[in-house]
Amino acid sequence: MRRLALVVPLSLLAACAPVPPANWVRGGALLDIPRARWALADLTVDIMPDGKILVNGEHQLSVDRGGRVFGLEAEPVALLEPDGRVMGPNDDPLGQVGVLHASLPRQANAWITVAEGGAVIRYADDGEREPLGAWMGCEATARAHQACTLITHVLGMRMDKLARPRTPDALQMGLGNGLGLATGSLFP
Repeated sequence: MRRLALVVPLSLLAACAPVPPANWVRGGALLDIPRARWALADLTVDIMPDGKILVNGEHQLSVDRGGRVFGLEAEPVALLEPDGRVMGPNDDPLGQVGVLHASLPRQANAWITVAEGGAVIRYADDGEREPLGAWMGCEATARAHQACTLITHVLGMRMDKLARPRTPDALQMGLGNGLGLATGSLFP
């Protein structure tokens, strides 16, 4: 009876845990992991050659050569498929990422660009361009540039979510970047 009492709560926890994207184990698009830095106001994002992603010096995520972006506990955050689709846990679509441009889920047009010179541009709904700093170190190869675009897309979606009107969830997860956002972890 005791054993059953332990199994039921553990199985309920497992049922609630996010499921990695279908191709997580196999991996997705082949990336080169550069030593690169995205500077935006008082925010810096560093991609280290070992795949660690540091936000203002704090390890927040990691990326690997198989297109997997994962959290500090190795939990899946995003998988870049070879065709450019980005899948999240439970196979939730997270958009499309190419070498230079990324689009949001179910959107045909790019919402963000990492230009060849490293400039990051966000496109407003009306098409207006908004500069979002610049990457340095992404230009070595197309696969390295795509890694920078992927990280910009994943972090940019998070920043965009946090910039919307405050909810209790947004107050707990912030990002200090000089744009009026709270300070804290991107991925609690």
